[in-house]
Amino acid sequence: MSALEWFAHKPLGGGIFWIQERFYESGNRANIWLVRGSQRDVVIDAGLGLRSLPDYLRDAGLLAPPEGAGPRPLLAVATHVHFDHSGGLQHFEEVAVHSAEAAALQSGDNFEAVTWLAEREVARPPRPGWSARQFRVPPVRPSRLLHEGDVISLGDRQLTVMHMPGHSRGSICLHDKDRKILFSGDVVYDGSMIDWLPYSRISDYVASCQRLMELVDRGLVEKVLPGHFNIFGAERLYRLASDYISQAGVCHKISTCAMRSIASVALRVANSRITSQ
Repeated sequence: MSALEWFAHKPLGGGIFWIQERFYESGNRANIWLVRGSQRDVVIDAGLGLRSLPDYLRDAGLLAPPEGAGPRPLLAVATHVHFDHSGGLQHFEEVAVHSAEAAALQSGDNFEAVTWLAEREVARPPRPGWSARQFRVPPVRPSRLLHEGDVISLGDRQLTVMHMPGHSRGSICLHDKDRKILFSGDVVYDGSMIDWLPYSRISDYVASCQRLMELVDRGLVEKVLPGHFNIFGAERLYRLASDYISQAGVCHKISTCAMRSIASVALRVANSRITSQ
């Protein structure tokens, strides 16, 4: 299967494209965002990596610069290293990730990447003989380590890094302040927020949600482009963040602790089987 078949995209205007993996039929299917700038293009998250995303961007004409000039530099930014967002980083020459998760990405730590892919989730195999049981996030050496407050310049637009741990320890949002757009990764999306993975932390998540609410209170966000599901606005962002804070009590912490233990054991067993193959 070619990259052109595997991916599909939708232009949103303003140099932003929404890309998805067509045959990965799962709630874990991540949104991929291409943001084009006057001097640099940025891909925010990279999917599973079963087909080459750079090949798709080129073959679909999404990297074609105006007036026949040479191609702009292309940077892939991972909002975090979970497998559904980081598997495709292997196909990029320039990769950026928050410093807290750089070691996991560089070592190919599929425990921290929470790699869990089932055969039933892939409607069409990307190539003959492919098996989900063999899937791993390969080691990738990041070319840039990100920190709170860093700015990724695309020329005519700037994306500010906001370190928002909780879902994972290196989770980030990217904030286009001028256009009041927030690329939120898995920090927040219009669904149940996951805080029971091995490197999740409820207290960090509460603090991150408080920051999200402050963005809305200050009128700094009007549109959220999340890591999963659909785009939403400031009012929904505020509600999702405030709802998480309100339910993060003692009972939630106890149940989350139990779920984290189960998830950790399951991930270690699954990854030990992959390693031994």
